[in-house]
Amino acid sequence: MGKQEEMDFKNTSGGNGSSVQPVSEFVEKAYLNYSMYVILDRALPFIGDGLKPVQRRIIYAMSELGLSAQSKPKKSARTVGDVLGKYHPHGDSACYEAMVNMAQDFSYRYPMIIGQGNWGSYDDPKSFAAMRYTEAKLSAYTKLMLTELGQGTVDWKLNFDGTLNEPAFLPARLPNLILNGVTGIAVGMSTDIPPHNIKEIAYLLEKILKNPEISIGQLIRLGKNFQGPDFPSGGEIITPSEEIKNMYKSGNGSIKIRARYKKEKNRVVIYELPYQVSGNKIIEQIATQMKDKKLPLLTDINDESDHETPIRISLTPKSSRVNVDELMSHLFATTDLEKNIRVNMNIIGVDGKPKVCDLKTLLSEWLSFRTETVRRRLQYRLDEVESRLHILEGLMVVYLNIDEVIRIIREEDKPKDKLMKKFKLTDVQADSILNLRLKNLAKLEEEKILIEKSDLEKEQNILSKILKSKKKINELIQKEIAQDAKEYGDDRRSKLNESASVSQALDQTQLASSDPVTVILSESGWVRAAKGTVEEPESLNYKAGDGYLHSVPGRSNQFAVFIDSTGRVYSLVADSLPSARSQGEPLSSRLNPPDGSTFSGVMSGNPETHWLLASSSGYGFFVKLEDLYSKNRKGKACLRVSPGAKVLIPSNASSAGYPKKTFVVAANSIGKLLIFPTNQLMEMTKGKGLKIIGIPPKKFKSGKEELVSVLAINEDDSIRVYSGKKPKIIRPDEFDHYISERGKRGRAVPPFKKIDRLEIEPK
Repeated sequence: MGKQEEMDFKNTSGGNGSSVQPVSEFVEKAYLNYSMYVILDRALPFIGDGLKPVQRRIIYAMSELGLSAQSKPKKSARTVGDVLGKYHPHGDSACYEAMVNMAQDFSYRYPMIIGQGNWGSYDDPKSFAAMRYTEAKLSAYTKLMLTELGQGTVDWKLNFDGTLNEPAFLPARLPNLILNGVTGIAVGMSTDIPPHNIKEIAYLLEKILKNPEISIGQLIRLGKNFQGPDFPSGGEIITPSEEIKNMYKSGNGSIKIRARYKKEKNRVVIYELPYQVSGNKIIEQIATQMKDKKLPLLTDINDESDHETPIRISLTPKSSRVNVDELMSHLFATTDLEKNIRVNMNIIGVDGKPKVCDLKTLLSEWLSFRTETVRRRLQYRLDEVESRLHILEGLMVVYLNIDEVIRIIREEDKPKDKLMKKFKLTDVQADSILNLRLKNLAKLEEEKILIEKSDLEKEQNILSKILKSKKKINELIQKEIAQDAKEYGDDRRSKLNESASVSQALDQTQLASSDPVTVILSESGWVRAAKGTVEEPESLNYKAGDGYLHSVPGRSNQFAVFIDSTGRVYSLVADSLPSARSQGEPLSSRLNPPDGSTFSGVMSGNPETHWLLASSSGYGFFVKLEDLYSKNRKGKACLRVSPGAKVLIPSNASSAGYPKKTFVVAANSIGKLLIFPTNQLMEMTKGKGLKIIGIPPKKFKSGKEELVSVLAINEDDSIRVYSGKKPKIIRPDEFDHYISERGKRGRAVPPFKKIDRLEIEPK
């Protein structure tokens, strides 16, 4: 076989007049063409009329069908058919959906279509009926888009099959782009422009017209006349003014908007939602929290919306003591009642290129478009006036030379040429004379022509002066904007509230009810919570091989803090613990303690309470309960435990009056007891602590001596000392025998050779 020939990609000639090119080059060009088509002809709006091609074609097709605001509506299918058949060869569902969107007063700040039938709802914007069931016509607002269409203001182009003309854009009298806003996703870029209020935008346009050199900082001064975006669904804008200004300066940013609510007797009523948020979704989110018992502050939620009141969600708090503002702040933080709306002012400019604009650039560029539109409108009218004056001048010849004109028409073979030569007329003037009716030769008609000629000359003079003066054009634009803003403007819907507090989710302790409970921990690390006080937790039912270890009183909305054998602490809200009617559940199912560790005790109560933590090596410290809280399933390190040492059951120091005149009582395994003032032991947040009772290191390491129990007591408390089942009671008048300095060895408690544990004698 001979050597295989290599393919020559440089040779672009092919058979039958075709061409050959690399696949990569073909794909690149094809994708680039597609991208430009999507960007320029589908997804991004043109700054002039603020419309995408499909929206523009829908409005134009409806105007051609005579569907003005004053007319009778027609079937939507008729409109969609015209749009697809004449101008927009795409899918009917996408076209109809664009049409529906322009009719929804909760989607568009100033709806462009008036619909009859089911056009969707707040709760489900896509629940609209099929186009064969609905009817539509243009709204009064679209007059702003169409009034000047036939006045030479726009360029026209052929439709997709070259049989009809359609406008390249509509001659908008106001910047619809920023009034109704727009969202769109193209290839590699997108746009998100929020809606605004007509009166406020008209105010900004007036400032720019009066002073084109105004800085963007001077233009954007949030106050009475301009407050930022204005959404059709209302709501409350809580974005700080500086962030809003920066957003308008850069053309990028976000707006944070939240629902508005009011108090009605014992209920809370939500009556405005953030832009494009469904009421059903909000109800579902709140109901889910209630079902999962994460929102006990609420007892009921109802949807009271109807046709007249599209948004009315009623919340019933558990009691009148519930702080409504805190409740709503929690809901703002955990549901879509508060939402961030992205802003990216990416548009197709007058030059036909996409770009991100700041607010002043956007409005200034629209004013350039509007100036050119007005100039074209005035020039078109001036051309009409001059053309009519030209004809009127020719008609005046008839009245000044009526007999001669009649003679020429009656006797000459070519009266048009004779008239043009005799009276120096143009072709147009000669035609207008020959087309005159006999009745128009009356004296009264001559007077009408003179009056019309005089009026048109005045108009010609005015139009010429305006066209020659940029100042006069600006004044005319300003006047028209003010008139349109007065006619179509309305009150602001979205309120700006810079003083609004930052939304914050309530923690579990704030959400839970406040009822007395007893948290019970077993030797195997099983936990449960009993309502009220449990007198004998040892008598409860435990799993085989398990038994009672420790219990503490607290409240259901307080944290229960558990300490394990490694000195790590973990916290769970008491309300979330299983009922004491069962045997509970293992803490390891909720927490992630180190492998091989066991739980040594539990603490609960007011976050300000102090607890005494100690290990069997004889060291310990006081700690505030709130310093032990941890949201981490793995807990956090607290008590540093020496090798071979055990963590002792914690003692509640605050119940002993800490830090007033109280004592620490410590007992070791060889039957010695030490009592010393509380102020000798320091408060810490974590660490090994200070020496509580003196234990020789050699004896501790050999297991012959260790600290077995510590208590924090009042000076009038009695102590139960256990060595076996029967305790010995040491009363306050006997304390002096055992009181010494912290770190001492203590004194023997006869007749005990060892001590198992200490308890405070109940009073």
